[in-house]
Amino acid sequence: MKKVTFFILAATLLLCAPTARAQEDRGFEIAKNLEIFSAVYKNLNLNYVDDVDPGKTIKVAIDAMLASLDPYTNYFPESQMEDVKLQLLGQYGGVGALIMQRGDSIYISDPYKGLPAAEAGLKAGDRIVAVDGQSTKGKKTPDVSSAMRGQAGTDVTLTVERAGKEFDVTLKRREIKLPNVPYYGYVQGDYGYIKLDEFTTDAAKHVREAFVALKKEKPGMKGVVLDLRGNGGGLMNEAVDIVNIWVPRGTLVVETKGKVASKNIKSYTRMAPEDTEIPVAVLIDNNSASASEIVSGSLQDLDRAVIVGQRSYGKGLVQNILPMAYNSQMKVTVSKYYIPSGRCIQAIDYSHRDENGRAVKVPDSLKTAFKTKGGRTVYDGFGIEPDVEVEPEYMSNLGVALAQKFLVFDYATDYYRSHKEIVPADEFEISDEMYADFCRYLKEKNLSYSTVTERVIKELREVAKEEKYDGAIAEQLKDMEAALEKEKEGDLQKHREEVCEMLKSEILNRYYYDEGRIQGALKSDKVVLQAVKELGKK
Repeated sequence: MKKVTFFILAATLLLCAPTARAQEDRGFEIAKNLEIFSAVYKNLNLNYVDDVDPGKTIKVAIDAMLASLDPYTNYFPESQMEDVKLQLLGQYGGVGALIMQRGDSIYISDPYKGLPAAEAGLKAGDRIVAVDGQSTKGKKTPDVSSAMRGQAGTDVTLTVERAGKEFDVTLKRREIKLPNVPYYGYVQGDYGYIKLDEFTTDAAKHVREAFVALKKEKPGMKGVVLDLRGNGGGLMNEAVDIVNIWVPRGTLVVETKGKVASKNIKSYTRMAPEDTEIPVAVLIDNNSASASEIVSGSLQDLDRAVIVGQRSYGKGLVQNILPMAYNSQMKVTVSKYYIPSGRCIQAIDYSHRDENGRAVKVPDSLKTAFKTKGGRTVYDGFGIEPDVEVEPEYMSNLGVALAQKFLVFDYATDYYRSHKEIVPADEFEISDEMYADFCRYLKEKNLSYSTVTERVIKELREVAKEEKYDGAIAEQLKDMEAALEKEKEGDLQKHREEVCEMLKSEILNRYYYDEGRIQGALKSDKVVLQAVKELGKK
């Protein structure tokens, strides 16, 4: 017995020795490379021909180091704490307006309803000439946005140009909390609709409140659509609590697994649900990520909702915020999350890269089949695949040109300034007269744009010239260009439905803000209509 014990102890020591040695070697490598880095910077500071900005240089080094891991592990110096607050809480100190850059100028694109900018009468299309007397000409959007933000309760003065006239507006900054749920209402009569933009603090509370309000408005509600399209995620606990609205208390929603065992957790629903029977549809697209995939994936695994739209982004990584010295912070990927069937939906393997240094997607050969609660087959490794796929709609060349040249934006601004009011958002449509007026407006602006076909013809002409065939096919190329130009003349009628939706969206935003934009789009939203159709089958 003593011999057996001795051999077991000896084997254990042999197994532990390499581990201890590996940890010692790893510690030495860390210390060595930190010393080398310190020496590199010291030599730069002493010998480089120009002065070296320590904060900027070290930040670049840190960012490059973290970029070699994954896009979600980031370092934030004290100066970026407002950005961290915005990411985590959906709030910041500011005036409540989105801005955009056009050439050398900065414009307001979306003032938020009920916040300082909107209350002061600022509108989409107003040009910001200066912030606290400092000109914005030639500055980038992040610089102007940073100048407008600040401690809640402090003042900021904007010099604004509207219709050729400049004026000053002094605003008192507030703690701006962006709405998690910008709109909820009914579609197709008896089907509830909830749009969730972010998983920041109280997201679940607001979704639950919206659902309760919809049921109270129509006790006979036939189903509910939760729209997570374009939602990049956020707080995991909010995702768990949203799932809880429609599944019983004590249901496993997500499990995290990582290097540090203490950070491995199983998250269960912890409250009484609102409704475990009503049919639920969840809308996703390629930009639905992280917490959006926890909600859609777990409801799919539990066979509690039908998922409609396009395959989701595939972000199955969990980040924690770690406080650091001098009020700086790090966001670090600490684990992966796994939904009830046991699958992880992470689509990109950042630990393996191709010859160009790009992270690779999980190959089909490594994707594993899992089963939902009801026995349906689902797969890991590439995001959430919808139960009902709806092909995405892409903008035409005309639509892209109208957006890039701000022609729809400017027309909506002019329309708002000349029309005091319009009908409610759910009734507003672009009339034949309005569309004809927009077409006249485009003629005055001399709209021009190129198509892929035109670019191919241009490239063909250049290649033909190099190969000395240009003379032989010159006439054919000229005929093709003429035919294409004639065809383009009909684009405004060919793509009328698309352009009308663009106009309606922008005009509604002027009068009814983001809420109106969302409400106005519901009647023609093919993904929403398909979701309602699926709910009708339940």
